Amino acid sequence: MSDEALQERNTILRTMCLYFTASISTFSKPSSIACSSVVSSPVLSDEDWMRRALSLAMRAQEAGEVPVGAILVKGNVCLGEGWNSPIATNDPSAHAEINALRRSGAVLRNYRLIDTTLYATLEPCVMCMGAIIHARVGRLVFGAYDPKRGAVESVLQLSHCEWSNHTIEWRGGVLSEPCGALLKKFFTARR
Repeated sequence: MSDEALQERNTILRTMCLYFTASISTFSKPSSIACSSVVSSPVLSDEDWMRRALSLAMRAQEAGEVPVGAILVKGNVCLGEGWNSPIATNDPSAHAEINALRRSGAVLRNYRLIDTTLYATLEPCVMCMGAIIHARVGRLVFGAYDPKRGAVESVLQLSHCEWSNHTIEWRGGVLSEPCGALLKKFFTARR
C-alpha cells in the first residue's frame, strides 16, 4: 500500500472513530448509524462483502421490511451500511442503498463518495441509481437481478447513460442465488 493510500485510510479511520464517538451520545444504537466494524480487515472479496450485505438484508426481513441490504466500502474499509426501512421510518426513500449512502456521507462529511464500492443484494431501482450517480460511487456490485425494476441492466441501463456525467463500473449476479432466494422466500410468505 502506498504512503498516500495509507494516509487516506488512516484519515478515514480517524474520521469514523470520531463519528462513532459522537454518535454514541446522540443515538441509542451507534451500530445502526454506520458500520458495526470500523477496523480495516484483510482484503475482502466481492463475495465476502456481499455476505455482509446479505446479513443486513436479513435484518430488514426481521423487521418486516423487504430483505435488501447494502454496504459502502472504500479501500477495504466499511464506511456505511444499510437495510430497507421505509415501513419503520415512514420514508419511501429509505432503501438499503440510500441508507448506506447517507451513513457514509455522514462519516466522510461529504456527499461525494468517490472511489467507493457499493454492495447491494438486489439490483438498484431508479431512485437508488440516481443517488449512486450523484454521489459519484465508483463501482457497484449487486446480487440478484431485478427483472421488474432493475435500473442497472434489467429494465434501464442507468450505469452508463450518455446524458450522465458519471459512469459506474458494475458487476451483477454476485451470490445471486442466496440473494434471490431470500427475496423469493419473503414474498412467498407474504402472499
